[in-house]
Amino acid sequence: MKTDWNPILRTEFEKPYWHSLQQFVHQERTNHEVYPPDDQVFAALHLTPYETVRVLILGQDPYHGPGQAHGLCFSVAHGVPIPPSLKNIYKEREADLGLPAPDHGSLIDWAKQGVLLLNTTLTVRARQAASHQNQGWERFTDEVIQAVSAKDEHVVFVLWGAAAGKKRELINTDKHTIVASPHPSPLSAHRGFFGSRPFSTINEALAGSGQEPIDWQISET
Repeated sequence: MKTDWNPILRTEFEKPYWHSLQQFVHQERTNHEVYPPDDQVFAALHLTPYETVRVLILGQDPYHGPGQAHGLCFSVAHGVPIPPSLKNIYKEREADLGLPAPDHGSLIDWAKQGVLLLNTTLTVRARQAASHQNQGWERFTDEVIQAVSAKDEHVVFVLWGAAAGKKRELINTDKHTIVASPHPSPLSAHRGFFGSRPFSTINEALAGSGQEPIDWQISET
């Protein structure tokens, strides 16, 4: 991990659970198709160095369809059809900020501004949602969340849905802001994600701590 995350997380790589997890993922890749590709598993940490993190958006599993997952929660690579949850995120962004949906689903523009797009599980077997949960990834990503919570600078944590909401206990709410709502999935977005105005709320929280807002625009292909 060739970023400033390495010294922060290095001790995790020496623990028994980490070795068991890597053996599990290796075995899965040997016998099954696994997403994202091996060189993209830690893309969120590579694209958003620890020092730059101002916002953390928390997802759960990587997408499990062919070609979708590329290491950033809710995001897909250029040329991949936009998944339903991301379509709803774009709808709410337009309602909140007046920004029309781009022609692709890559959120790399956000990641490069200090928005850490972190899934709690970093790999998944093709076409089998939740297949790599409870193997050790959650322990590792809990450490990532707690490391961000330990930053001196104010950070906005975005918790969409019940699974993300359970991570609230890892966050120092005396120092940081939590923006929470139902998940943007079509199964739950109508229960309160739509109308929650997360993007302007995040920027208001950043401005309140003297930080620059996030430019939520996304470059066209």
